[in-house]
Amino acid sequence: MEYEAIIGLEIHVQSKTESKMFCSCSTEFGAPPNSQVCPVCLGLPGALPVLNEKVVEQAVKAALVLNCDVLKVSSFDKKIYFYPDLPKGYQISQYYQPLAKSGYVDIKVKNKRRRVRIRHLHMEEDVGKLIHQKGMSLVDFNRASLPLIEIVAEPDIRSSEEAGEFLMCLRSNLRYAGVSECNMEEGSLRCDANVSLRPLGTRKLYTKTEVKNMNSFKHVMKAIEYEIKRQKRSVKKGEAAVLHTRCWDPERGVTVPMRGKAPAPCISHSDLGPVILDEEFIASLRSQLPELPLDRSERFIQQYGIPASDASILTSSKELADYYEECVKLYKKPKVIANWIMSDLLRELKEKDIGIRECKVSPEHLAEMITLIDKGSISGKMAKDVFVEMFETGEKASQIVKEKGLAQISDKEALVKIVDKTLQENPKVVEDYKKGKEKALGYLVGQVMKETKGRANPKLVNKLLEKKLK
Repeated sequence: MEYEAIIGLEIHVQSKTESKMFCSCSTEFGAPPNSQVCPVCLGLPGALPVLNEKVVEQAVKAALVLNCDVLKVSSFDKKIYFYPDLPKGYQISQYYQPLAKSGYVDIKVKNKRRRVRIRHLHMEEDVGKLIHQKGMSLVDFNRASLPLIEIVAEPDIRSSEEAGEFLMCLRSNLRYAGVSECNMEEGSLRCDANVSLRPLGTRKLYTKTEVKNMNSFKHVMKAIEYEIKRQKRSVKKGEAAVLHTRCWDPERGVTVPMRGKAPAPCISHSDLGPVILDEEFIASLRSQLPELPLDRSERFIQQYGIPASDASILTSSKELADYYEECVKLYKKPKVIANWIMSDLLRELKEKDIGIRECKVSPEHLAEMITLIDKGSISGKMAKDVFVEMFETGEKASQIVKEKGLAQISDKEALVKIVDKTLQENPKVVEDYKKGKEKALGYLVGQVMKETKGRANPKLVNKLLEKKLK
């Protein structure tokens, strides 16, 4: 019997705010343990929460970019469970009346566009972090009450590849809107996967498992792949399936049982009133949203005539897409700009481990450098070295060329003398060329370039050599 995987994802995204969800403590990442806490986020007796309005704004933006229906009235509840990293003994969440419902994200897998539905989106606070070391467990409450947006996707995903694409699209949308940094390494995006099987062509669904502890898209995909195989083996053996949570072990590449799965009881939070939104507030936030990645990618293909693969890379972040469009305004050859960004610029950014915001090569400087190539002031090969210097110093290409004496030699008379000398010094190569050995021309060009330390205009050198040889 053949089976198909039924996969639903639950994603927790930390809102991009300066203070926590219900108090004024900082949300800055990397602070010393327990240095960003107060009576409210520690749940001390008598301390009452006050909702941060920025948290609501960010959650509504997230709902809008995920095509959700934003509800005018939502409310907070107490999700009661007891765990060392939960100081109050309950987590403030939205269980009965979430902020938004019925959204979707369009993804492209193997050049086919399909839709993954969003069941609901709600706000909730984060919990602390347990640190296990040397036979003991420590707790850091800096994360307690950080603002989270929980996004629950419908089980529309059928493979690890689709899951990865969905997460990348969702992350891009949220980053474009400025909702979150969505950095899995720092914990500002966390994903749990619910995985189950059913016989192909039926609606019968086997018991699902929830997989946690995945801190990268790669781990999410590998964990799903492993869990599908594990469940298939289990079904074939006739083993009884039990609803439970499993943990991904990246070192061994397996999922392992973690704990039983049982719903936590929820009661209404009496100290927090309902969140009431009007249409004007929602419309104001909608007007702030940018063009989203998938739409922008398709526009790039149509408007600039670049391949889909180029457009996908260039729109992977809003900052990179903005940079590209600024360059195209200044230099009207979109594919040439795309090539420089995807090869040289992205390579340097990766090597230096910085983002496009920190890049010293402005769109104006990149456009000017490529224009110098067109004018014959520098060769394409020389431009590669000039670009690296631009990236390091932030100087203009023309300034670097002048300071380093890199201007390309395009003086015909000067090059004719060097060409004549080269031909005189290489009579055997000249004879080889006359006998039909085309590679001989390449050797002669190389000798001229060597003589001029790479500064000769290669097109002009080729032209002069061919004329002389004929």
